[in-house]
Formats: sequence, structure tokens, C-alpha cells
Amino acid sequence: QVQLVESGGGLVQAGGSLRLSCAASGSFFSINAMDWYRQAPGKQRELVAAISSGDSTNYADSVKDRFTISRDNAKNTVYLQMTSLKPEDTAVYYCNVRARFSWGVANYWGQGTQVTVSS
Repeated sequence: QVQLVESGGGLVQAGGSLRLSCAASGSFFSINAMDWYRQAPGKQRELVAAISSGDSTNYADSVKDRFTISRDNAKNTVYLQMTSLKPEDTAVYYCNVRARFSWGVANYWGQGTQVTVSS
């Protein structure tokens, strides 16, 4: 099993910045991909940013050049640095990690952290 603890959400004015963290713990062999998703009210959950075990990154077009995903493998933690925030970035942000066990691979979701951007 994997436990994910997210932190860093909050209320910020448009143009501001926030940094989200998601720390994984448990009896896994390793963590492969680590992703950030978000879900706004009335909308489907969407992929915001992804980072592979080899540090390759991928971003949604809506956040390119504003958000940066990174990871600290020693701490099994993924970060999302968000800058130049816009009201349309308001959503619950979820981390998702793919953990490898002796028996295979499984995905786990964090509990979500609210990000609210005021205009």
C-alpha cells in the first residue's frame, strides 16, 4: 500500500504563486511516474503535469510556462510550483503516483488539496 499526503493548497490572488507537495510512504519497491491532476467544479479531472522516474516532464497546454513539476526521489515527494496563477486554475489538485511492488505496479491518489485563485 501507498499513503500520499498532499499539502500547499490555499487561497491566492491572480498572478500569485503556490507550491504543492505530495509525499508518498509505504512498503513499495519504487515510485515510477508521479502526476498532478486537477478537478474544477462541474468539470472532469484533467492531467496538469507529469514526471517520469527519469525526470521527463509533460504539461497541459493551459499551464505550460507557468507550472513546474519536480520530484525528490530520496523523499518520494513530487512538487508542483505554480506561478502566474489565474482564476481558471481554481480546482482541487490531486497527486497520482505509480508504485512498483514485488508483485506488479499500482496507481494511488492523494486526498486532494484545494487551490483557489481570486480575481
